[in-house]
Amino acid sequence: MKVDKMNYWTKLSIEYANQKSYLDDLFKVYPTIPNGIRDIDNKIWENIKTSFNNQNNKKLIENLLKLDLFPIKDSYIAYLRKDKTAIDRNPETIDRLAGRIYDMGIDEVYKQCTKPKETNRQIGPMFKEWVNKGVLGKKPIEIDEFINTENNAILSGSDQEMEEFAEDYCDYEYAGNTKKGLDFIARFNKKYVIGEAKFLTDIGGHQNAQFNDALNVLDSNVSEKVTKIAILDGVLYIKNERTKMYRTTVQKNDNIMSALILNEFLYSI
Repeated sequence: MKVDKMNYWTKLSIEYANQKSYLDDLFKVYPTIPNGIRDIDNKIWENIKTSFNNQNNKKLIENLLKLDLFPIKDSYIAYLRKDKTAIDRNPETIDRLAGRIYDMGIDEVYKQCTKPKETNRQIGPMFKEWVNKGVLGKKPIEIDEFINTENNAILSGSDQEMEEFAEDYCDYEYAGNTKKGLDFIARFNKKYVIGEAKFLTDIGGHQNAQFNDALNVLDSNVSEKVTKIAILDGVLYIKNERTKMYRTTVQKNDNIMSALILNEFLYSI
């Protein structure tokens, strides 16, 4: 694949990912430490065991629906969670689900119901926590102080505060269908920098959607005094021309970069 002119910061990020201790260093930004098992209310679990042993299908499903995590994946579970009256009206569905539960055995049911939350769902706040340590040479400051200074600064705020600031001071209009909160707003050399941060752990499905969210920030409308960036890390930097994520990354010629070179980017503005 021929790329006439790859963005400098994207090129630097790809080189970092393929030539240096990228994953070792990235762990400082995204320390994805798995959670322990989920807690289950003892009373609910005793009721589950009783209904399991008595083969009371209706009570078994009713009690399992009280848990955060149902032990099997099935397209009808969400409906039953939202409409408990459907349990009485659909006995064959309840019998079908119960049959699958009995086939698992009670020990496996417990194991599935107490599985840790997926690591991918825990990493959202980690980028901001990393920035808050002052690793970019500036401790993030609250919005009032940020507005009232022209010095180099990083904004500390909620998703809503950042979105409102971007709209009011940067003429930010998100290019996607649904508004997304920004992960990063800064001012360096009297220029605003706004961006979205993602750690893309795989290719396809939800990860592609996350990738597209960040690209929508790059395609958004802003005033001339604003620089848009996508702070992306993970599999998009693996050199594989067959993957759409990599092809898009190298061809887009926008400021797509790893969090690990963000410091260098900011002080080059």
